[in-house]
Amino acid sequence: MNMQTSVTGTPSQIEINGVSFNADPGQRPILVDGCDTIPKLFETRCKTLGVRTAHREKDMGIWKSYSWSDYWDHAKWIGLGLLSLGLKRGEVISILSEDRREWLYTDMGVQGAGGIASGVYTTDSAAQLAYLVNDSDSRFLFVENDEQLDKYLEIADQVPGLAKVIIYERDGLHDLEHDACLFLDELYDLGRAYEAQHPGSFEAEIAKSRPEDTALLIYTSGTTGMPKGAMLGHENVLASMESGARALEVSREDEQLCFLPLCHILERNVSVYFPLGAASTVNFAESPETVFDNMQEVSPATFFAVPRVWEKIYSRVLVLAQEATPLGRWAFHQAIKAGAARADYVMTGREAPSGVSARYAFWDFAVLRNLRRMLGMDKMRRGGTGAAPISPELLKWYWSIGVPLIEGYGMTENAGISTINTLEKNSPGTVGRPVPGVQLRISEEGEIQTLGLNNFQGYWRNNEKTAETFTADGWLRTGDVGRVDENGDLTITGRIKDIIITAGGKNITPAEIESRLKFSHYIADAVIIGDRRKYLTCLIMIDQENVEKFAQDRKIPFSDFASLCAAPEVVEQIRQEVEAVNKDFARVEQIKDFRLINVLLTAEDDELTATMKLKRSFVEKKHKALIEEMY
Repeated sequence: MNMQTSVTGTPSQIEINGVSFNADPGQRPILVDGCDTIPKLFETRCKTLGVRTAHREKDMGIWKSYSWSDYWDHAKWIGLGLLSLGLKRGEVISILSEDRREWLYTDMGVQGAGGIASGVYTTDSAAQLAYLVNDSDSRFLFVENDEQLDKYLEIADQVPGLAKVIIYERDGLHDLEHDACLFLDELYDLGRAYEAQHPGSFEAEIAKSRPEDTALLIYTSGTTGMPKGAMLGHENVLASMESGARALEVSREDEQLCFLPLCHILERNVSVYFPLGAASTVNFAESPETVFDNMQEVSPATFFAVPRVWEKIYSRVLVLAQEATPLGRWAFHQAIKAGAARADYVMTGREAPSGVSARYAFWDFAVLRNLRRMLGMDKMRRGGTGAAPISPELLKWYWSIGVPLIEGYGMTENAGISTINTLEKNSPGTVGRPVPGVQLRISEEGEIQTLGLNNFQGYWRNNEKTAETFTADGWLRTGDVGRVDENGDLTITGRIKDIIITAGGKNITPAEIESRLKFSHYIADAVIIGDRRKYLTCLIMIDQENVEKFAQDRKIPFSDFASLCAAPEVVEQIRQEVEAVNKDFARVEQIKDFRLINVLLTAEDDELTATMKLKRSFVEKKHKALIEEMY
């Protein structure tokens, strides 16, 4: 953000894009427009902005707007309805739903009433739901529809602590009769009745909120065991909001698109808390499958996604380019070439020579601006990526078409943000510098450690794990391995728990090798094997879309995913990708053999987390036969 043009204030307060913060980042108490908790800020925004649009959502194919007053009323009715049903301060409420405005109403209603909001992934099984509800001692469960309700009904006798289940949608459930179930409109009625009997009670509950109160319970993805509930206080979230405002410009006029699961701290920040701070407008994608169509309709000003989404957009453009006329293909390649020449300069904040700029301006007018419009990126001033490594070549491609794409780093335990590249200070290949209010250091073992008011309160009822996660002097152990260069930019090289020790005693960090493999358009994911073994091997998940296109272009016969993985030409292509990566690593770090996982994995499978990360231990256990073949 250009601090010279957007920051004003007094010695004790500073104004960033119209929102006031403490002049000193990370200073206690953290105040956003004078508010020290999320519900207090929510009340301020709703009562100030009133009829201004807070959200948009599609209904029967038509975008409908909902105001900040709508936001306030529905959150209030949910909060008061829960109070009438016996909710007490500090109790947990679970939300099992896809992204929609009611998710946010519930989040704010629960926090306003003094409860703790906890999201559950819609891909979680009934057994996983039972674990999360019982572990969190959830008093109430919100479910989206009949599909999610079925999960509760399957485990109803296993979750005795639940007082009520509230259902958002009535479709397919008109004949439902169950003592524990209540529809959302019925909860609204309870809230209205409670307000009539106790005027001003929601505002009174909000006034009781304190910065140190737990606001959110976010369960980690559980790549190394059962999920743990990370407790984030109001102070933690506001600290993240403040850091985001200082490092990443968001204005009141911005349109944003919500599509990643709101259970995840990344999307919660991007679509709930940062827009709450900036008073911007959030649009809800109809579903994960319609994201690209909704992008075209909304044309967001900022867009944050995981690398897989950016890769899919890129793949879609390449397919369209290949289907164009010879003249169209030529023009596209010339435009990309001109954009790439300019990107070499602007990616690192340098001014491009006049000749390079002029050539880009021509091809931008002739091709690239139409491409951005087609993608819904014509108004995008910044794209963001995180949660996994992204190919440097892919980053450059987006800069080449006129979409600045930057990389950042954060985790649930530090409220989702700790370092970020900015448009003004961008170091491609790194995850940037610490955001204002956050300190970073590398331990003797190479572990990345952070310190700031965004560091979480600890794990829910798990003091042992909490103690393990903090150093004696209070720094957060991230569990990630990395290095900081002379400019202060951080590069992540792997996870401490994933370090492989070969039979020869060599310590190898597999994440760096796996990341390089995933830079291939044909490889979706990879797991390096080699702990206590003589050499490294690899299990690989191919990218279905790109490999199918590869096979079709070469008329390679296949009938399903398994036969696609078995095609000799496909195996040979993956072999070439592996050999290309091997050239960049020492002999002991090179992959000697590989096997393709020939079943499509989804978040419902044990091998994948809800955020689509491979669980190393599950993969190694399930595909033990494939691994033994390679040795």
